[in-house]
Amino acid sequence: MKFKAFGQLIILFFITNSLSAQKFDIPAKIYLHNYNPATLIWMTKPAAKWSDALPVGNGRLGAMVYGGANAETIQLNEDTYWTGGPYSSVVKGGSKYLPEVRDLVFKGKLREAQTLFGRKLMGYPVEQQKYQSLGNLVLSFKETGAISNYKRWLDLETGMTGVEYESNNITYHREVFSSAPGQVIAVRLTASKPGSISFTANLRGVRNQQHSDYATDYFKMDGFGDNALELTGKSADYLGVPGKLRYEAKLKAVPEGGTIKTNGADLIVENADAITLYIVAATNFVNYKDVSADEHKRVNNYFKAIESKTYNDIKANHLADYYKLFNRVSLQLPSTPNSWLPTDERLQESRVTAFDPQLAALAYQFGRYVLLSSSRPGTQAANLQGIWNNDMNPMWDSKYTTNINLQMNYWPVESANLSECAEPLISFMKNITDQGAQVAKENYNARGWVLHQNTDLWMVAAPMDGPTWGTFTTGGAWLCDALWDHYQYTGDKQYLQDIYPVIKGSVDFFMDYLVADPEKKWLVTNPSSSPENFTGSPGNGPYFDETTGSMVPGTTICAGSSIDMQIITDLFTNYAKAAAALGKDADYVTKVTAAKNRLRPQVIGKDGTLQEWTEDWPQLEQQHRHVSPLYGLYPGNVFSVKNTPDFIDAFKSVLDKRGDGTSGWSRAWKTALWARLGDGDRANDILKGYFKEEAFPQLFAKCSGAMQVDGSMGMTAAISEMLVQSNNGVIDILPALPSEWSVGEFKGVCTTGAFELDIKWQRNNPISITILSKQGNVCHLNSAVKFNIKSNGKKIKAEVLKDGSIQFPTVAGDVYELTGVN
Repeated sequence: MKFKAFGQLIILFFITNSLSAQKFDIPAKIYLHNYNPATLIWMTKPAAKWSDALPVGNGRLGAMVYGGANAETIQLNEDTYWTGGPYSSVVKGGSKYLPEVRDLVFKGKLREAQTLFGRKLMGYPVEQQKYQSLGNLVLSFKETGAISNYKRWLDLETGMTGVEYESNNITYHREVFSSAPGQVIAVRLTASKPGSISFTANLRGVRNQQHSDYATDYFKMDGFGDNALELTGKSADYLGVPGKLRYEAKLKAVPEGGTIKTNGADLIVENADAITLYIVAATNFVNYKDVSADEHKRVNNYFKAIESKTYNDIKANHLADYYKLFNRVSLQLPSTPNSWLPTDERLQESRVTAFDPQLAALAYQFGRYVLLSSSRPGTQAANLQGIWNNDMNPMWDSKYTTNINLQMNYWPVESANLSECAEPLISFMKNITDQGAQVAKENYNARGWVLHQNTDLWMVAAPMDGPTWGTFTTGGAWLCDALWDHYQYTGDKQYLQDIYPVIKGSVDFFMDYLVADPEKKWLVTNPSSSPENFTGSPGNGPYFDETTGSMVPGTTICAGSSIDMQIITDLFTNYAKAAAALGKDADYVTKVTAAKNRLRPQVIGKDGTLQEWTEDWPQLEQQHRHVSPLYGLYPGNVFSVKNTPDFIDAFKSVLDKRGDGTSGWSRAWKTALWARLGDGDRANDILKGYFKEEAFPQLFAKCSGAMQVDGSMGMTAAISEMLVQSNNGVIDILPALPSEWSVGEFKGVCTTGAFELDIKWQRNNPISITILSKQGNVCHLNSAVKFNIKSNGKKIKAEVLKDGSIQFPTVAGDVYELTGVN
């Protein structure tokens, strides 16, 4: 037996014995303050609404658990349940109107250009499909007495949520998790007194009742045998796209003691000692072009796979799988008395005292939890709400918004040591090139592929939602950053070979799409826009847009927005590096590099800010939520404090003028930007503002009052940037450490060059660093502290460079211990 397999058996043995030894008694740990406040979210009252519930997920199956005492609601999602079915939004022949649109833009006739784009270059339907709620498991409990000692929690160390309370001298306990190995959501109910559990369960469907043309999402609720419930249905027709998805969700109950029966759509449990509910679900989705699967067969197969397993078996397998991902990284920051408060109270208290550094560590780990719970190999990429949505008409359709939000979902995936969780995004990128190539040809007469501002489950790629948003052509190019990052962090050449055509396809598109500015002869994108920001171009103002049938604040169309130029700079740079690593396409790289050198340069405007547009225009909305001209500072690699010092004041001016507020994802971006600028205290101030105003009680981020996961995962990335940066091939240690985080430990964080670090610091300076080299690359390190370096008991000599940084050779698999020199 291989050691790895033996180790896994040891882990399972330990977990199984821990289960019987009550190692997971969270209420007792809360009472004794015997828990890690960086990994436990807990409250003393049930969720009053969906956005306050606690999430579990296995990448595919998600649940939001309310934690009610007299009635429990567990809202359910399956990641492929969307409206509609396979469709195309490609409109043929738009490219013949492109020269006219470009000419109008260059002549400053922006409204006319935007109107023509709306008429001839938009996809059809203009909108896209919606992510849907699968259903609700509702448990109505037999009347009990007054409730006391109530607690509910989400334990990030186990990926499990729980509820415990007392009534009539009986302690009731409930726990819920979504198992990736078992592909099942398990709900376990126990009580301290035998025969105390009685309830009626419904597995309820959800139907879109907002508009009659949506309400084609029919479902049926049935009992099955004496211990099961079944929910079957279909997706809604929407925008003229027939609903082609069928789904099935099934619940099976395994009681211990008492009686159980079904009555129509009710499951009735009387006087059980304990009971476990297993929920599985599936659709007929195979891929974005194929819905030929048998959802009923899939559901049955999921149950067959667990039918011989006990609850403890399923739980142990879940924990072993979960630990492999979550336990890779830990972050400890200073604790204060506020750190031991219920999480909702911690957030409230932060408005008063604002001193609870460990809350940042909790936010960091919650973002990791959300990512590994909503994005696993073989699942769909995490959408605007991850996999958690209770609304048939969710805000922004809970789609994939690709002018920052989908990108932000995956900002932490590599540094947070969850590299496997990038696989759904990598698969997404391969799929989007299908319609992306068709749109490139029909809209722009270009090679390669293009993706604009949004897409959905069906991988449509044409401009959508109207010309105000649709002229953003660099959404796909921006996503190529994640493809290149995966290689930078892993060094996996086979992966790079596989993904190279996707990156090259995006390069091909922009090599054809870029045009010369008539006056300056720079290469620019045209049409272009800076995401969602309305230009202060002469005469721009509100007008009625015929495409959307609504008033808009003005035009967004332009030529060569700053973010476009920066994204394409990164795309061309990364492509050249990828080609060199694979020994490919040297002649083409020369042409691409020549085009990169002709891109419109970045310019500081008369107000001291980095210009957002080619012209020195103001903006109509002064504190716009997007900070698009700073893409090149973060997450991009065009600017840095070290390499482009002349722009630093212009970056800060943009940030100061935009302010530290607005939505959760915007605050995450600004936190990361200030971290890149080396200002940890300013970054920390924005983070604390996020806690005060833009975080739900369980730390999901808000966006205009709606739940979105981007801000949660963006903050994980931003907190990491405060502690470790490696974007320029140099590992910077504690580059933006807030003064409040004077002591801490960060273990398992990953960097480019395929290194994994443990860092410990005191009095704002690192005292020890441990580095695991995964690929044997040269380690280039920058720190204010000098270190002695040892590996395998031998001293390693480092080269000191002119800038004070050090570098030393490494061997793959070896560990390097760095201790501070006094």
